[in-house]
Amino acid sequence: MTFEWARPDLKPRFIHVWHNYQDLHNNQHQSYKGRTSVDVNKLKHGDISLKLSKVKMSDNGIYRCFFPDWSELIKNGYNVKLIAINQKSLSGTDRSNSGVVLQCESKGWYPEPELLWLDGEGKLLSAGPTETVRGPDDLYTVSSRVTVEKRHSNNFTCRVQQKIINQTRETQIHVPVSLSCFSCDCVSCSVSTFSPCKTASNKMCT
Repeated sequence: MTFEWARPDLKPRFIHVWHNYQDLHNNQHQSYKGRTSVDVNKLKHGDISLKLSKVKMSDNGIYRCFFPDWSELIKNGYNVKLIAINQKSLSGTDRSNSGVVLQCESKGWYPEPELLWLDGEGKLLSAGPTETVRGPDDLYTVSSRVTVEKRHSNNFTCRVQQKIINQTRETQIHVPVSLSCFSCDCVSCSVSTFSPCKTASNKMCT
């Protein structure tokens, strides 16, 4: 049996070629060398799934499987879209007597997500513009600040979501009325009683 995994947008297009019970690497695209494999045991049962390791954002694309030895050429196309979700961090800073400035940051996303602030009733808060940075690894970092006044509920949520891939991460925090400093650990928050108020932050669990 012979089959080929290929990407039509690349030259050479070959990602992985299997011929006469062995892998052929002669015409394999340079960027995939040492990163592709098939399970020999699964091949016996007709499973020709391709395993791709050390995945990179440049691996996004259309992958096609060919069976050139068959009387009728069979082509199966698969659109591979990569997603990445990493971590959030949260900090609080006392900026005035009337409120607290909350800051939320989330790193390692793909595609680009959106960041929202919600009050205790689930209503959107008016926040400053979200800052978006795309790193050299093509992953996105988003951050935003919002000032919560004493008249607001003391419970707030920082939500980061990507609707295309249906992924959401959020953090719920509580700011005591009498204190304007707090620290967070994963999804739970605790009061910090030191004075004067300083920024307190801790990275979030995903």
